[in-house]
Amino acid sequence: MAPEQQINIAQALTRQAEAQPETTALILPRKRTSQGWSDRRWSYRELNELTDRLAAGLQAQGIGKGTRVAFMVPPSLEFFALFFALFKSGAVPVLIDPGIGLKPLKTCLAEAEPEVFIGVTRAQLARMVLGWARGSIRRTVTVGPRPFWRGLKYADLLSARVEAFQPPEVSGDDEAAILFTSGSTGIPKGVVYRHRMFAAQVELMRDAFGMSPGEVDLPTFPPFALFDPALGMTTVIPIMDFTKPAKADPDMLVSLIEQYGVTNLFGSPALMNTLSRYLEANRLRIPGVKRALSAGAPVPPSVIERMHGALDPWSDIHTPYGATEALPVATVSGRELVGELSDGNRSGKGICVGRPLAANEVRIIPVSDDPIDLTEYAGEMPDGEIGEICVAGPTVTDTYWRREKQTREAKMTDDQGRIWHRMGDLGWRDAEGRLWFCGRKSERVVTPEGTLFTECVEGPVNAVDGVFRSALVGVGERGNQEPVIVIEPEPDADRSAVEAAVREVLARDWLTREVRRVLFKDAFPVDIRHNAKIRRRELAQWAASPG
Repeated sequence: MAPEQQINIAQALTRQAEAQPETTALILPRKRTSQGWSDRRWSYRELNELTDRLAAGLQAQGIGKGTRVAFMVPPSLEFFALFFALFKSGAVPVLIDPGIGLKPLKTCLAEAEPEVFIGVTRAQLARMVLGWARGSIRRTVTVGPRPFWRGLKYADLLSARVEAFQPPEVSGDDEAAILFTSGSTGIPKGVVYRHRMFAAQVELMRDAFGMSPGEVDLPTFPPFALFDPALGMTTVIPIMDFTKPAKADPDMLVSLIEQYGVTNLFGSPALMNTLSRYLEANRLRIPGVKRALSAGAPVPPSVIERMHGALDPWSDIHTPYGATEALPVATVSGRELVGELSDGNRSGKGICVGRPLAANEVRIIPVSDDPIDLTEYAGEMPDGEIGEICVAGPTVTDTYWRREKQTREAKMTDDQGRIWHRMGDLGWRDAEGRLWFCGRKSERVVTPEGTLFTECVEGPVNAVDGVFRSALVGVGERGNQEPVIVIEPEPDADRSAVEAAVREVLARDWLTREVRRVLFKDAFPVDIRHNAKIRRRELAQWAASPG
């Protein structure tokens, strides 16, 4: 195999270790005192050497190229070191959100058939008690005390001789990881990532947002943190429950930003909402932060406006658009969104998600629930009209793990042999080439009078004082659905006044006048990953029998 064909995303860490060996790669805050945070730190040289030792240990245990490894380790030194060691050994990490529920988690693991399970003690106990992937797992590695002294310890991997490690030949098309979707709008699916896709993601993130070595990142979403070593950034791991970003302590986040000179902040819209409300209420600013990134669900205009009040005038919040299957697709800066584009959201146009990145090509095709093999059969919608968003580009994945039906439904091929991913999102393109997101295809509400799109209805409703968020759901069979708007109110809102204002908003449009039922629910069900994607199917079931 020619050297230029060799691509292993772990090489990005090695390059950083060669370029800036003594630069701090990872900071793990431990305890907060009156003098600030105490912490542990590791340089790029130390992190890279540790991953080499672990890769040698994995290989010595027969964990090598193509070995699927279920991985359940929270953000920590071991999280970073083991993940890159798995890449170096050619193994294929399998990532599944533990919060998706015990039954879906067991199903995903049975589907992935991992041969190795690497996890903390609690995860190993759950695996043993609940029988996760019992028929396929042949090796276990525990980070922490081993349950019943079974399997390998993390320390066992460090005993191998690094000199004996033989890096496997890995091409860009080789499988690098299997990342399961959250299942917030359907069944969780294993997205197959190849090494070239990860490499392209690093390049796109660097170019789109101007990220550079020497910056300091505070990532509140574990998978995003894996970009940091590849980009040469210092990672500061916040002390939080990563499955509950909406409940992250904003005072803790601000203190870490201040002490460590954070320049990049990544968080879900739910976390940004919590943080921005805290900053506004306490009249605090976070100078020095060059950029804040928020993704995983639409970011409300109010959150963007509050964040701008805390950022330097030359800093911005960006809202990259994409999915596990294709990321990033497009992006828009908050300062571009404020004003006319945010008013567009409040007037029912959907949410502007920006212009496609230069490496991507985007099409809007007519809405269809059927598989489409070739793009020539898909058609294309004119600018200004709503259809399904599709994308081709270097980060677009080509298959779901052992899900042929779902792969056929989500992928198309063009005459150049490129794979196009159907995002499952509905939207339109404006005259400036910007994309507007109007909601998930599976969540559109189809009535005898027409089709309602979630973001186009919810945007104006969310602008009503006293509305924290809203959800449009359909009750009944598609084509004959009853549209219902469900309101999660602000804690002190006058519900009668809110309902009257919402009905007035709905009455302005001939189609939304159909929405005759307005319901209130104290807390919406949301996805475990970002705490921001509304589980509208559950709300629809609740709305069908709210009593």
